[in-house]
Amino acid sequence: MAKSDQPKRFVPIVNKRARFEFELLEKFEAGMVLVGSEIKSIRNGKANLIDSFCAFSNGELWIRNLHIAEYTWANRMNHETKRARKLLLKKQELRKLEGKVKEKGLTIVPLRIFLNDRGFAKIEIALAKGKKTHDKRATIRERDIARDMDREKARFKR
Repeated sequence: MAKSDQPKRFVPIVNKRARFEFELLEKFEAGMVLVGSEIKSIRNGKANLIDSFCAFSNGELWIRNLHIAEYTWANRMNHETKRARKLLLKKQELRKLEGKVKEKGLTIVPLRIFLNDRGFAKIEIALAKGKKTHDKRATIRERDIARDMDREKARFKR
């Protein structure tokens, strides 16, 4: 197989706002129930995690508002772009998450979509607690300080 024929493994679909808005407590890797045109769109990087969230329904975990663009080469059997998709976790993990979500202030946030070694689309989710305004300001301050330090290091390397 030539280098150009190898499948693209890195899919840069990341929820950047999640790390800013939430304090991540514990991460999980879950599978998703997808149709053919959805996985093809994900492999092309045509998905968006902004405004998506996870919720329990009848003991099952679902991701809602995950936008996966329609696959351009699909026929009339193309998928809905923002339908609810079932997440696949072990029963023990589902019970643990459901118990934690019932606690005050905890939620499940999707972080990124990636392809594993076998080519299956996986989603990384996290049990998270919302940040307060002063925590967000501290995050911004730390990011600015780190950026300034990197600039100074780059300036002295010349």
